[in-house]
Amino acid sequence: MSEFRLSFPACVVAGNNRLSAEDILLLRRYTFPEGVRTPDDVVTLMALNACCPDKCPEWADYFVEQMAGFIVDRCHPIGSLDQINVDWVERVLFKDGVVEGELEFAAVLHMMDVARHVPPSLKILMLDQLRIALAEGRGAYAKRRALRTGIGADDVAYVQRILRDRLGQGAPLLSPVKEEILTAIDRGTSPHLRHPDWQAFIKTILPPSSLRHAQVEPARRWLQVPDSFFLDEDMAA
Repeated sequence: MSEFRLSFPACVVAGNNRLSAEDILLLRRYTFPEGVRTPDDVVTLMALNACCPDKCPEWADYFVEQMAGFIVDRCHPIGSLDQINVDWVERVLFKDGVVEGELEFAAVLHMMDVARHVPPSLKILMLDQLRIALAEGRGAYAKRRALRTGIGADDVAYVQRILRDRLGQGAPLLSPVKEEILTAIDRGTSPHLRHPDWQAFIKTILPPSSLRHAQVEPARRWLQVPDSFFLDEDMAA
């Protein structure tokens, strides 16, 4: 990485404070005329994303499409993902268990959307983004959530997006690891902080034994006085 140098015009674009739509046209024409095709192209794309603090709205779509297109359409197996792809994605885009960049996070989701097959390991990594967001507040997903505590409608939609092939009648059962993550998410939030759609959704995909049942607190006197107090003859007198 220390020997990596950006070529023209990427080096000029990287020196700008703002990445404009005109810069994207330059990159399309000269730097990536056939799209992002190699790991070095990925490094260039990510370097540009990191170097320019101000970006035009078009950059987000361009970055996400090029990153997803590389791993899904350029790498074997074409049009799909395998464990080697997942290992690469985790190594390049994840840090300490989370995707930190918002565009990198969107790129992984887009990979999952367009690939014919997504290995369970990538779904587990992405489900864990919600668990980590709730428990630790880390990662790109933690920043984009509507709620800081509790489970919102966007969280329900996020989990459904990842598990779309596991939803509906007759769908395959979840793996033990996915069940464990979803159970941790469910148990890590108070019932009154969960969106109503979460309650209905989680009951359809988790076995009853995994769900936390509300603890019913036994009735107590408002004043904690031992019964012996009232039976003591000296006290009664």
